[in-house]
Amino acid sequence: MDRAELMAYCLGKPGAWLDQPWDAEVVVKVGNKIFAFLGPDSDDRVGLKCAPTRELADEWLHRFPGDAVASSHVGRFGWNSLRLAGAIDDDELLEAVDTSYEAVVAKLPRRERPTTPA
Repeated sequence: MDRAELMAYCLGKPGAWLDQPWDAEVVVKVGNKIFAFLGPDSDDRVGLKCAPTRELADEWLHRFPGDAVASSHVGRFGWNSLRLAGAIDDDELLEAVDTSYEAVVAKLPRRERPTTPA
C-alpha cells in the first residue's frame, strides 16, 4: 500500500478531514482529533493509535521489528509508527487505521461524533 492509497482510505472514514498543522506534517482528523499522522509527502510511515495502552501496542513492535516503532511524543498512549512498504500487509494496515479511527471517535463528545448514513 502506498501513501496515497492509505490517505484515501483514511479520508473515506465518516467525518475525516485533512489538516496540516505543522509545516509539512499532514494529519487526518475526525472532529478536531488526529487519528492518523502521515508526516511529510516523502514519509513512508503512518502514525496510528494501535491500542489503548503501550503494553498492547508493543505487540506490533514484537510482530514487526523495524516496521513498527513507538511513535515519538504520543507513543506512551498506544501510538505506533508503521511502515507502509514493509512486512505489515495491507489488510493489517487498514485494520490499524480502523482501530485508530474508532478509538478517537469513541473519545469525542457524542455531539461531535460523525454519523454514518443508514
